[in-house]
Order: sequence, then structure tokens, then C-alpha cells
Amino acid sequence: MSKKYEKYNQQDETELWKSYRDTKDQDIRSYLVEKYSPLVKHVAGRIAIGMPQNVEFDDLVSYGVFGLLDAIEKFDPDRLIKFKTYAMTRIRGSIFDELRSIDWIPRSIRQKAKQLEQIIGMLENKEGQQVDDDAIAKELGISMEEYNSLLTKISGTSLVSLNDIWFLGDENDEVSFMETLESPMNMNPDTIIEKEEIKNVIVEAIKTLPEKEKK
Repeated sequence: MSKKYEKYNQQDETELWKSYRDTKDQDIRSYLVEKYSPLVKHVAGRIAIGMPQNVEFDDLVSYGVFGLLDAIEKFDPDRLIKFKTYAMTRIRGSIFDELRSIDWIPRSIRQKAKQLEQIIGMLENKEGQQVDDDAIAKELGISMEEYNSLLTKISGTSLVSLNDIWFLGDENDEVSFMETLESPMNMNPDTIIEKEEIKNVIVEAIKTLPEKEKK
């Protein structure tokens, strides 16, 4: 944490949030951005585990930065929820929202996922019950090693509905993604440009964090 922000470390955080809400003081904002930037990489890292290899971790971080900025701007300290919980939900929602807007699943993986779904359905109809992995691999004409590799590639292609995603944070605080999303249509051009500039600053700052703070 920069020395220039040491005075904020001594303040009660709830009062600091209220001060920012009322004044929009840019020094307070910068302090909050620096303090909570590690959350972006933490959330992106957890999401990356279930993503195909073509989804770059740095891209997930970039998408998540927008969520952090939105969280800082919209957090209400009067609500009975911790900022960390709220921010992680917004960051996560921002990443999934961006993934939904781009064609990030390779066509070959889409085709394999569809083929696998059809074969499983066919075998279950034929057998009248759930089929095991050996039977599916045999029908596909591939080894179990190849089958397991296929499942790994496909596993990241299904994103659940944002309506169904809830984040359970500290002390069981729960917030739905749909409560936190904002349409770009509601942003003016100056806001969009500002967020893009700040996003680049945060991404660079995250890259320089010590490893223990990135996680």
C-alpha cells in the first residue's frame, strides 16, 4: 500500500465508504482501488480453473476490473453486506457477462460437445438407464484417456444462467449477479472512457503485486 494512503488505513472503513459516497473524493477512490485490486486476480483465478485453454487468464482479469470499478462506485455502506463480498460478486458477474458477449468457445469444441450429448442420449434411450464412461468412449471410438481429455475441454463450455448464480461470501452474505449488472447503455461516453483508462492502470498494478497478494 502506498505511503500516501496510510492515513486511510487508520480510519474506520465504514466511515471511509460513507465519506466516498458523499464526496467522491478521488484520493479515497484510489486508495480503495489499490486495496481491493487483489480480489480481481483471485476471482479470475478461480473462474479460470473451469475454462478451456483458449480463454486467457489475463483476459479474465481485464474483464473483472470493470466489476471492481462498478462495485466501488455503487457500494452502499448502509447495507448489511461487506464490500469484499459485494465486490467479488460484481467482479465475477463482470467476467461472466463479458464471456457471454464473445464467441470464446472454439467451433470444434462446440461440435464435440453436441456430439457427446447426442451419443449419451442415444445410449440412455437404448439401455433405458444411465450409461457409464466406458460405454460412451466405446461408442465414440476413442480410448478412455482421449475421452477424459475431451471431457476436460468441454467442461468449461457451459455457463449457468446469471439468474441462478449467487455468491456466498464472508459470514454467509448472499448477492445475486443480476442485482449487480448494469447495461452499457446507461453509461455516458465519458464514463466509458474513464473506466477503460482506469482498467488499464489496475491491470498493470495487479501484475506488479507480490505473489501472496495476488491470490
